[in-house]
Amino acid sequence: MKDGVFLPSILPYSATMPANARERFISLLRAAAGDGTLVKLTLGKPRTGTAEPSLKNLFVRPVTLNSGPHLSFVWRHDTRDITKNFPPAKALRELEPLIGAMFLDAHLFTPVQTAQLETGDDGHGHLRVKSLSSAPAPAAETHDRAKAHLIPADASWLRALGVTDERGRPRTGMADKFRQIEKFAELLTHLLAEANLPADRELSVTDMGSGKGYLTFATAALLGPRARVRGIECRSELVELCNRVAREANFSNLEFITGDITGAMLPGRLDVLIALHACDTATDDALARGIAAGAALLVVAPCCQKELRPQLTAPPVLAPALRHGIFQERHAEFATDALRALLLEWTGYRTKVFEFISTDHTAKNVMIVAEKSAAPGDGNTAKKIRAFAQFYGIRQQRLAQHLGFALTDI
Repeated sequence: MKDGVFLPSILPYSATMPANARERFISLLRAAAGDGTLVKLTLGKPRTGTAEPSLKNLFVRPVTLNSGPHLSFVWRHDTRDITKNFPPAKALRELEPLIGAMFLDAHLFTPVQTAQLETGDDGHGHLRVKSLSSAPAPAAETHDRAKAHLIPADASWLRALGVTDERGRPRTGMADKFRQIEKFAELLTHLLAEANLPADRELSVTDMGSGKGYLTFATAALLGPRARVRGIECRSELVELCNRVAREANFSNLEFITGDITGAMLPGRLDVLIALHACDTATDDALARGIAAGAALLVVAPCCQKELRPQLTAPPVLAPALRHGIFQERHAEFATDALRALLLEWTGYRTKVFEFISTDHTAKNVMIVAEKSAAPGDGNTAKKIRAFAQFYGIRQQRLAQHLGFALTDI
């Protein structure tokens, strides 16, 4: 074991795997790390007996620290992540003994190609390399110094939507909106890199309740030809505006459709569902649509959590505090989003809840991210959800209804 991670104790590669497949993959990895074109490396399918049973994947991506370029390792376990940063040379020395040994699957991503090495239990490996459309190398994430903007401030669509002026400066009253767009772009970049998304075909992304399309455009700009992005919005005048701006800005991968969250037609295949600031139970409707479509990644930022407030029955110890309206409101927000997270985990999604932007820029700053990767919850998970609902006196909730989950014991 090293730094809390089990390392493999099997024969060297020369004794277990034909050199050509593995060595070609390692050469591609070294080249990408050396010339700055590495987007990410994903190692999966841990070999039985070489790692902790809870270990699922290792994700590697470039970052820039004050001391220079590094590669960030995220060891993903069932219930925790372990992160380590290494200089490139040391990172490669750490990685090479793991590929094909501890992990039977290795997937390398660069802007111009992907490479996948699959290793059988017998040690034999198979390498597949696919060329992609040419694209500029990604900028490494900067942890502790100023970041370059992922979305250029002078982008024509930002000007057309009234966010920035001709010189790329935020217009009056739009500085917070521009920061929100940039923060979302940064966050989405990391979420997409970590999610188990296919690399051999076009991704399908839908933004439910896209509004004026600020973040929908940002998503399409980030993904480029890698994805088809759709915005769903019930206000036809905003759909017409966004489609016109998309045409004028040459977004061939982006379209906006008139419809509401519950009734809009979704594509036959959906990889990523986004719903930001969908009011009250509209967030539940969006999550339910994403779950039903089998989306690999759900990204929502709830707001106006009103449904549960009339139902909440304060336990005696909390009653004196919850007689204040502001505490009732915040408690309803907590109970609603906590219940949503539990229900997502019950359906088989690995779920995180966090603040994605400072309250200085928007009060609607809680984000729920769910990645489809785990087996659905068992009876014990269901008991925990019902115990939570019983504690707060919750009898019904929209997402639970969509999922056919009874919050009270039958």
